[in-house]
This record gives sequence, structure tokens and C-alpha cells, in this order.
Amino acid sequence: MDITSGGTRPRPQRSRPQAAAPDSARQARQTPPGASLPLRQFFATAAVPCPYVPGRAERKLIVELAGAAAPVFYDELSRAGFRRSHRFAYRPACRACTACVPVRIDVEGFRHTRSTRRVRNANGALEGRILAPRATVEQFELFVLYQRSRHRDGDMAAMNYGDYRAMVEESAVRTALVEWREPDGRLAAVALVDRLDDGFSAVYSFYDPARGRRSLGTWSILWLVEECGRQGLPYVYLGYWIAESPKMAYKARFPALQRLADGQWLPFAAEP
Repeated sequence: MDITSGGTRPRPQRSRPQAAAPDSARQARQTPPGASLPLRQFFATAAVPCPYVPGRAERKLIVELAGAAAPVFYDELSRAGFRRSHRFAYRPACRACTACVPVRIDVEGFRHTRSTRRVRNANGALEGRILAPRATVEQFELFVLYQRSRHRDGDMAAMNYGDYRAMVEESAVRTALVEWREPDGRLAAVALVDRLDDGFSAVYSFYDPARGRRSLGTWSILWLVEECGRQGLPYVYLGYWIAESPKMAYKARFPALQRLADGQWLPFAAEP
């Protein structure tokens, strides 16, 4: 699996990443007050061109998620700004760059705006279901349509069904799929999510590009906010906001957004 370029596509076996320096490993284990993480070995990837900000390089700290304690371990890592790809958790460890800002939605504080209300109304007929993380050919066909329409030049556009199945099913934590279907049963959108002890982490979503005007990507996040409300969970984790990347900058538009800064989750602001 390759997580050095922001993707999730499986890769041939290669040499193991270099072990992280002690200071970097300690930084990776920072959590809010009162929290602690099991002792695990963190590794640093080699520097590669950044897929989000041209002209910069990216490095990541990664740790394997394995064993019965993996879900609890991942709960803590998520609060510390980590994301998941397959059986690994990672977070940026770039030198002289802090563009990637972990963000999450505070469900209790969320209030619809005119824009989010419009998206909710446009997709109110869709039926959402949380399912076990099992790949299907129907999902993969929708995934291929989405990649060809939105990310034709991206690494994930070359994924085959085996790659897609690995992305969905290779997980040691509480992973699920959410499918949204039209009243006639047609599949409109899919999201891969991780269930945490304090919410949902949105791992990856895709949808029918022919329905692009309905903002189904935004809808998937709004649905997770509502589902957290139904289940009494406080947060929806959105990964990283990057001001200089249009692919990531949209996250700033969600109400009740929080950002992680110096080990604490604070109300979001464009300028830390």
C-alpha cells in the first residue's frame, strides 16, 4: 500500500519506512489532556512531491493498526490528527510546512446555513444505509465513473476491483460503508467511514458524477452529522483542511468546524 502520495492504492512490497526520530514519534503521540496511547512503533516515510501544494514535499508519520486493541488505539490517534489508509494510521510530518490542518465538525454546535439546507433538501429522497465493509461490483462501477469524471489524472483512477476491495475491506478498526440510493433503488453515492468512540471519520466518498449539481459529497457529510445526532456521537472527522488546495479548502464551509492546534481542538479559523 502506498500512503506517501495521499492515495490508498495497494502497491508492491517495498522496503519498510525509516523509523521516526524520537522527537517526531513523541509529537505523533500528542493527544488532548487526559488521553494516552499504547506504545507502538512509528515510522517516517521518505519525502515525495506534495499532491496538494505544488512545489512542496510531503512526509508522513505512520503506524500500523493491528490486533484487538487497534480500534481503541485508532480512537486516540484520530483525536491527535491521524487518518487511516488500509491497516495504517498516518499524519503529516512535513518540514517547514503546516498546511495540513486536522478538522472536525462539532455536531452539537452544528446549525444549517442556507447552502447546507439547500443540499439537504435536494437529496432528501435518498435513503442512506450503514453496511458492513464489503466491496461490490455495483459500488466499483460507480467508483470508476467518479474517478474518470473528477480525478482522471489521479493515482486512484487506475485502481482495479482488487484495489478497490482492499481499500474497503483492509481495516483493523470499526469500518463501515454508507450507501445512498434513489427511491427506485439506483445507487447514487457511497462513503467509506470509520466508527470512533466519539463519532465518525469520513475516509473517502464517491458519487454519480451525473448528479454533480446535487452536491452529493457535501450531502454525505451532512448525513453523517445527522447520523451522529441520532446515535448521540459528538464529532464528524473530516481529515485535513488545506487552504491552498481547492480539493480540501471546501471543508471550511461546514458550520461548527473545529481545528487541531498544539494538541487542542479549537473553533475553526482560517488563520491559526
